[in-house]
Amino acid sequence: MRTISLAHFSVSCIRRYATTASHVRSNLPGPTPTKENLTLEESERDALFRKRKTEWKRRQRGETFLDHLIVHVRAGRGGDGCVAFHREKFKPHGPPSGGNGGRGGDVYILPDQHLTTLSSVPSRVRGNAGGNGMGTWQHGRAGEPVILRVPLGTVVRELPRDDPRRMPDEWEADEKTYAELDKDERRQHWRERRWVHYPTYEDDNTARSAFKQAEWDIWRAECEMRATRRRRDASSLLFLDLDRLPPSAPGAMRSIDAPLGTPRVRQCGTLIASGGAPGYGNPHFQSSSTNPSPKFATRGYEGERVTLELELKLLADVGLVGAPNAGKSTLLRALTGGRARSTVAGYAFTTLNPVVGVVRVAEDGWSLVGAAGEDGSAVYDETIVERERERELMESGAYANAPTRNQRSREWDMQKHTETFRFTIADNPGLIEDASENVGLGHSFLRSMERSLALVYVVDLSGPEPWNDLWMLREELEKYKDGMSRRARMVIANKADLLASDGDPEEVQLARAKLARLEEFVKDKMGCDGRMLDVVPTSGKYSQNLRSVVQKLRTYVEEARLTSQTTTISNILQS
Repeated sequence: MRTISLAHFSVSCIRRYATTASHVRSNLPGPTPTKENLTLEESERDALFRKRKTEWKRRQRGETFLDHLIVHVRAGRGGDGCVAFHREKFKPHGPPSGGNGGRGGDVYILPDQHLTTLSSVPSRVRGNAGGNGMGTWQHGRAGEPVILRVPLGTVVRELPRDDPRRMPDEWEADEKTYAELDKDERRQHWRERRWVHYPTYEDDNTARSAFKQAEWDIWRAECEMRATRRRRDASSLLFLDLDRLPPSAPGAMRSIDAPLGTPRVRQCGTLIASGGAPGYGNPHFQSSSTNPSPKFATRGYEGERVTLELELKLLADVGLVGAPNAGKSTLLRALTGGRARSTVAGYAFTTLNPVVGVVRVAEDGWSLVGAAGEDGSAVYDETIVERERERELMESGAYANAPTRNQRSREWDMQKHTETFRFTIADNPGLIEDASENVGLGHSFLRSMERSLALVYVVDLSGPEPWNDLWMLREELEKYKDGMSRRARMVIANKADLLASDGDPEEVQLARAKLARLEEFVKDKMGCDGRMLDVVPTSGKYSQNLRSVVQKLRTYVEEARLTSQTTTISNILQS
């Protein structure tokens, strides 16, 4: 039975087909389809539909973040050899002088710390072709290498041969051209694709024994190249974890005393597809006894073709983990002084893509940017409310005499607020129950938390039972990856300003009782490896109690970085 892939269908077509299929299944007699009795084809179709729906949702409202991509890579084709003979005065019949072709351009992959999304990575990459050979023994120029730049933290996997998303390799694509040809047509087609003949000498060449021997040698070499590619695909597929920048290439830094014109070696990265082999010029087939004047040459070969799956896992020092509408985006804006461009609204799943911000810490343990929020002067409201307020102030002329960003920076310098430490913090989209089983947008969200050095739970303290949300978050992390919850270091009880906001003594007492129960729950159920999680009540909207949060986060990041460096050094020494 032929399996139809939905990878190239539009979301509307998939949605319409899935709706029709579900309606037909619901009207059929017999038991209702469940996860247990779904066929393999139906499961694959449902998985593809959920994946396309996930990507479609995450690209709404002009979002360009992309953390999963299939890339088809095709290295450059080798240049053709040349059939030529040397001619000069008093030498009308010179020796063969055709040059070889140039090797096809390779394709490399290189992590770039300035990229934050895979949206700038092309889905199809093709290397540069090698130059053709020319007369007077001039070989063709090798193709320039192509460097595929990806964000730091990208995981690269080569798709296996049985994956339907994989494109045919160079030899499989060559075989398709011979599928409907008979034996004689195949031989003729192969000769046209492989050989270059001197004008009007094609028929004469094919009848010579020297050409037949060369043809047999080239055929055996092709069979060996084909077998080598099969063995490589069967033994080891490409897998790269680009979580750190590669070391500088030898010779990349030139001495100041180097002579003019000394080339600078650049770092290309990791080779993912080799360029095609070049063709031979006619001097390659010269033989003094059997073939002194060869009038044929070979064409270049196609470069390697691979299909890669790119998966971006953000490299943030701290990752915020929480249920939808727990106030993570507001908290990120408060910690970064409003610099982080995260959307804040009063409904769930406002954030569909991770947002990374930078927290700058001063000598006193306070964030350098946005320090005015300690006295409650900075309020981070919903995005639509802030935009409306910004528009009103702009129209009223309130910003006419407002200080610019550079003026505010000079004021900070005059107050001698020096930055002593900085770290990155990621606002990850909210998790729901069964997110580890890819319910909703589960795997897309959990993927962005996997690389964080430290995790911080964010719960809504104004909710009825925040401890149940906390336990759900821990369970989903463990189901997705065993031991992932061990990196959690803190529980932030956000939205504490909503409890007892009117100052009623009874409500204040209830709020304190709820916080005490949350602390008791963390002490009894959330401990790991003898380490207790810190519980800090905050208000991201009014920037309350953030000093304690920043101080603790700095401690966590310093410990995690020291541990990571120690592990890296020990691994290098062992290797």
